Amino acid sequence: MELDWLTVAAQIVNFLVLVWLLQHFLYAPITKAMARREERIKEGLAEARNSRTEAEAEAVRLREMQEDLERRKEAMMDEARQEVSELHEKLVDELRENLDEERIAWHNKLDEERAEFSDNFRKIASRQVIGTIRTILSDFADAELAAQVADEFVVRLDALTENELQKLKDAAARTKGDAIVESGIELPPAARSRITRAVHEKLNGDKELEYRLSEELVLGIRLILGEQTVEWSARRHLETLENVIEEALESDAVKSKMDETRQ
Repeated sequence: MELDWLTVAAQIVNFLVLVWLLQHFLYAPITKAMARREERIKEGLAEARNSRTEAEAEAVRLREMQEDLERRKEAMMDEARQEVSELHEKLVDELRENLDEERIAWHNKLDEERAEFSDNFRKIASRQVIGTIRTILSDFADAELAAQVADEFVVRLDALTENELQKLKDAAARTKGDAIVESGIELPPAARSRITRAVHEKLNGDKELEYRLSEELVLGIRLILGEQTVEWSARRHLETLENVIEEALESDAVKSKMDETRQ
């Protein structure tokens, strides 16, 4: 079989034209499209990588900010706790100081009231005792008791020292009026005479004596010559009783303070 070279040549030409057509109208656009798509994919991947990097950097920044906020929050909490603790201590100190001042004021007030009570009690007790004794003496006073009081006063005159007796004589010489004899109970004439005679003997004179009643003596006699006095009375016994009462009250007050100190 012989080849038809013309046909072969035409087939070759047709093939080349087909190849050129395919290359120009099919392969080239497809290749360019694929290249453009590949480029877009590369750009997308690069952009994604950049976004991921930025996201990671932002996450790190946010984590650092959160850590910083946590540190600042803890510092603020510590500062707030410190301020609360200092305020609590300050309030406690102020409260303790106020309580101490109130306690001191209360103790001072209590001491004042106790002292006032003790003083009033002493006065009331003394008045009550004196009043009771005065009532008893008034109820039981008689000539015999008056005579005993007069005798005790005479004994007191006899017990005067030379110096005391001389002062009494000098006062009698300077005093122009009568000598005054005060007594806590009414003295009968016999008792008055006994006292008058004793005074005249001691003064070596006949100075007039004026007899008076004095409730403060309770039981006793007082001779007054100017600024000089001679006295015997039960008042010193009442003063001793008053001192005993005062000592008892003071002892009780000291005991109370010691008990408060122990508490």
